[in-house]
Amino acid sequence: MTSQRFSIGPAGAEIAMLQWGESGKPPALLVHGTGFVADVWDEVARDLASTYTVYALDRRGHGASHKPGAYHFLDYADDVCRVINALELRDVYGIGHSAGATDLLLAAKLLPGRLTRLFVMEPTVMDPRAARPGGLNDESLSRVQGALRRRAEFDSADVVFERYRTAPAFADWTETSLRAYVRHGFVPLDDGRVRLCCTPEIESAILYPIYEAMEQVYVGDARGNPFGLLAEIDCPVRVTTAAKSGPIYKEMARRAESLIPRVSTLVFEGAGHCVAQEVPAAVVEAVREFAK
Repeated sequence: MTSQRFSIGPAGAEIAMLQWGESGKPPALLVHGTGFVADVWDEVARDLASTYTVYALDRRGHGASHKPGAYHFLDYADDVCRVINALELRDVYGIGHSAGATDLLLAAKLLPGRLTRLFVMEPTVMDPRAARPGGLNDESLSRVQGALRRRAEFDSADVVFERYRTAPAFADWTETSLRAYVRHGFVPLDDGRVRLCCTPEIESAILYPIYEAMEQVYVGDARGNPFGLLAEIDCPVRVTTAAKSGPIYKEMARRAESLIPRVSTLVFEGAGHCVAQEVPAAVVEAVREFAK
């Protein structure tokens, strides 16, 4: 099955999209985490396409989507709302990972009734009831700034694949998922080299509010802190964690569970944070089980 590429929105504000399967089935919308692209869902999406019309987007700052410089949580949620409205989707099954899961949680409140079920894998969440004053601590600031030192250009896509294949962050990914990321998360240059679509500068800017949320210090922009909206989500939500991921992801999942009214939980055993790219068949099974 081949996926179809298209985009929504005007020039300069495009959201790049993928679709698997024919139109007319119930819609499922997949939203990736920080640094990745829609294509990393390919194995999950191909399987779900027998039942759903499956859509995935490149989040702003990523892939072929717009890179406007504004990367707050509500900016991403607004993009999800734009997609749902532009495609006139109803009864959407939202499936998201990490910060992309947060996009869907907020969109569910911004577009009440349009998302009817959410399956969110280790969402990025702060508990506004326990907000702390002050900014990022030195360790988090160092991690955000560390993204600026990430290598952005390589001699070829093959070189990227070989380098990433042995990197701890990608060691447990399936070959299909990693090749999809390398192929579509990088743009070819005139000299044959390739460059990250989500540049180190963009990734650092995206990570700043994420680390603020992790540390319970996120304030937001003029629109304020949106995380209180999670307490008003009216559709069923399954929050999942992965046994091999870090403590902060489990902590943020607990925050989500404490805020969301109609919540249930699931643990993926034997997997890490990027569960859909490590054990896609297990994710498909869990997504289908929750749909029942």
